[in-house]
Amino acid sequence: MTLTKHDVRNVVDLYIRAWVEQDADLIETIFTNTATYHERVFETPIQDRHGIRAYWKAKVVESQSDIECELLNLYLDGNTAIVEWEAQFDDLVQKVRKRIREVAILVFEGRLIASLREYWSSEQVAVLSSTSD
Repeated sequence: MTLTKHDVRNVVDLYIRAWVEQDADLIETIFTNTATYHERVFETPIQDRHGIRAYWKAKVVESQSDIECELLNLYLDGNTAIVEWEAQFDDLVQKVRKRIREVAILVFEGRLIASLREYWSSEQVAVLSSTSD
């Protein structure tokens, strides 16, 4: 089974949909059971599909809102894809709106991600207004 750019695009579309819709159940479906997820490449990766779901729930579902994301580039060489996207979201912990540009290296087993390594930079674009009781 040869991995195609179309296959990768379908998986990346699900990744973006899971992020925008804050769907921890959906994110779990695109990783192998033993996948690793490096949010910070010099730190220990998040291990396995259930660990990725737990990370996603804490990092995305509970800490972000009003998420927008656009895929900018996608490259494929064998079973390794490089994708670039730009996103904006409300960081509920820091109470700011952020813009992030990311490059992710995805290694596939079949049509599922076995390894994801993120490289990104972010900037604050606005301070979130607070509501008073």
